[in-house]
Amino acid sequence: MSTVALQELLSIPIPPDRIATSPAHPRDSARLLHIDRATGEMTDRTIRDLPSLLSPTDLLVLNNSKVIPARLICSQNRTELLLLEETSPGWWTALGTPSKRLQPGTLLSPDPIPGLTPTSPTPQLRVEKSIPGGQIVLHVLGNSLNLDQYGLPPLPPYILKSRKAHGQPDFQTTDPIDYQTTYAQSPGSVAAPTAGLHFTPELLAQFPHAFITLHVGLGTFRPIKTQDFRDHPMHTEHYEIPAGFAEKAAAAKKLIAVGTTSARVLESAPSLDPHQGTTSAFIYPPYEFKRVGGLLTNFHLAHSTLLLLVAAFAGPELTLRAYQHALEKKYRFFSFGDAMLIL
Repeated sequence: MSTVALQELLSIPIPPDRIATSPAHPRDSARLLHIDRATGEMTDRTIRDLPSLLSPTDLLVLNNSKVIPARLICSQNRTELLLLEETSPGWWTALGTPSKRLQPGTLLSPDPIPGLTPTSPTPQLRVEKSIPGGQIVLHVLGNSLNLDQYGLPPLPPYILKSRKAHGQPDFQTTDPIDYQTTYAQSPGSVAAPTAGLHFTPELLAQFPHAFITLHVGLGTFRPIKTQDFRDHPMHTEHYEIPAGFAEKAAAAKKLIAVGTTSARVLESAPSLDPHQGTTSAFIYPPYEFKRVGGLLTNFHLAHSTLLLLVAAFAGPELTLRAYQHALEKKYRFFSFGDAMLIL
């Protein structure tokens, strides 16, 4: 393994104008960099070419977690909240900014979705306490919190920042659909499993496929700040493998993980039999993949654990070359950007 290549990859600069602020329309028109691990060959394709690149004996493994509209704007208090988890009915852990305005006892009223006339009463939230890690505990008072009328999609901060720099509105009416896979089923994520955003129902119907669930948490955005990346405190996420999955996996010659979230579940689950669990798997080079035989993934942020997983699968040198190629060929990056298929 080249340590130099890995360090260069982890700090690779992505120009601001390469950050996608909206997805490709239609979804399957996004560009796709096809990478052959054995030969190192790279080919520029599109998502629509997937049927010609995969075998009928492959099984696509997709994460069907559903993103909750977890971003709340409370303009009256000049604060913003990101809901993380509803620990019991009406009780949430959250992040809030600026924190100085979110002391225990503070009452908050989130704004309705822009352009929407809510039918539900305005919810009121109270900050109950602060907890380690910069989080707060919120209690919904009286009326329930109707996130479909008061919550915005939790778009990554870099998309919001890029939109602002380009003079675009913070919220776009297509965001709730765009930042959700077409097959999302199980609510619980505060970030989208972005590799799956490229699939239309028509495209997905062309492949043998199966679903697992991993609820993507805030840790997916947490950059590596430790001097040695191996010292990074890896986040924990909840997953579920449903009945029937093991049989589909056993019948396939190769499992193609759609996204790093699917790859983490496949590699860290003790078995593929039906069960629920948590994973804090931190996959980085050198790592020998046990179940994943192919990876479809977006281009990830520098200094991220997601980029390390990709480097573990393709190798640091090939991954670095792929990113350099994508920059040269003007691919779009990050959550709403283009993808790689690594086989």
